[in-house]
Amino acid sequence: MKKLIALSLILSASPAFAASGPFFSLRNTDFVVLIAFLIFVGVLLYLKVPATLMGMLDKRATGIKSELEEARALREEAQTLLASYERKQKEVQEQADRIVAAAKEEATVAAEEAREDLKKSIARRIAAAEGQIASAEASAVKEVRDQAVTIAVQVARDVIAKQMTAADANKLIDEAIGQVDAKLH
Repeated sequence: MKKLIALSLILSASPAFAASGPFFSLRNTDFVVLIAFLIFVGVLLYLKVPATLMGMLDKRATGIKSELEEARALREEAQTLLASYERKQKEVQEQADRIVAAAKEEATVAAEEAREDLKKSIARRIAAAEGQIASAEASAVKEVRDQAVTIAVQVARDVIAKQMTAADANKLIDEAIGQVDAKLH
């Protein structure tokens, strides 16, 4: 590195040799500037400024490298999380689809059961109504028969009362008593 600096100083000082007058004189501004420059470079080298600068640059490069690696790691982690969330989202969507399908199926089954229950209920009500109709019909027929018997008995009593005499009535009563007595003993 020192050789490189010396070479650059020599090349940079070459125009100074083209100046008029003695070069190594303190009156020659080119020579004074050259000496100041060499002292400045010497002070920089003595204070190890190039090494410090290189260290700072290396440290910054290392920092940038570590930040890049951290960024890559974060990106990979983000991609992994994204894939995980996408997978979970698909699973949740599939589960939601299954739930909706199951709910539709349950609704269909419930509707079918409701139809069957309604049919059974209607059949029971029809049977109950038919039973009530039959009961009412039987009650009406019985009432009509009872009324007919009552009317027939009344008509028969009226007819018998008109045609029967007191002697015939006594004779019928005596016969009925005899039949009852024979049946009881």
